[in-house]
Amino acid sequence: MLDNLSGATRVHIIVGDPIAQVKSPFGMTQAFEGHGKDAICIPAQVAPKDLKQWFEGMSLARNVDGVIVTIPHKFDCHALCETHSPRADFLGAVNTLRRNVDGSWHGDMLDGLGYVKAIESKGFHLQGKKAMLVGAGGAGSAIAHAMLLTGVSELAIHDENKTRRESLIQRLSSLKLGRVRQGSTNPSGFDVAINATPVGMRSGDSSPIDLEEITSKMFIGCVITAPAVTPLIMAARAKGCNTTTGTDMFEQVRELMVQFLLET
Repeated sequence: MLDNLSGATRVHIIVGDPIAQVKSPFGMTQAFEGHGKDAICIPAQVAPKDLKQWFEGMSLARNVDGVIVTIPHKFDCHALCETHSPRADFLGAVNTLRRNVDGSWHGDMLDGLGYVKAIESKGFHLQGKKAMLVGAGGAGSAIAHAMLLTGVSELAIHDENKTRRESLIQRLSSLKLGRVRQGSTNPSGFDVAINATPVGMRSGDSSPIDLEEITSKMFIGCVITAPAVTPLIMAARAKGCNTTTGTDMFEQVRELMVQFLLET
């Protein structure tokens, strides 16, 4: 895959803190190769306090064509972009950046669209369903927005950060696409329940969704990629639920990212 790596190879960076858990460098580099592009994706671990300085320095490297953004930088990187997609502007967050003609950055937020595609690839249709979402961060906000656009009839959002949760509920409610309200970790009465938090990455984490209240008719999802199958997903599958994982999401988001990054 790196047989032709040279000074002519175009560079894309995935930035986050932590970064060791991400699978994107291999998957994106493989995808670039599949599109016939001499390009590579490399990881960068950058603390929030250093992000602006790192971003300014990275932008000076003219062979860097794109940036992929992961936890916890999706909101902060929005402010570092000169231009944005309407979706990114509504959410105030980005997860993929490409260069404008003048060398500045254009950002989009593709997590939600990718996650909805991952859900639908499992044969589950969101139209008219009642959904709950745990997590109102960058990925969670994008998933909530995409689910509403897809036509869920009700969306309940839970996040321990009250300010972030209420801000998202208010913005989504303004779209008048379905009922949006405060939720909890209890999935009772919902057709689909999604975990969009990092809870489940570490051994010993409590479940982000009440396992005792999950039934076999529910669709259960999680955004975490490492471990590939979280305790939440394992428990849901044991109850006979249809599920989607962070890896399923990444497979869908990866292609959207490649299309965005290679667009001219």
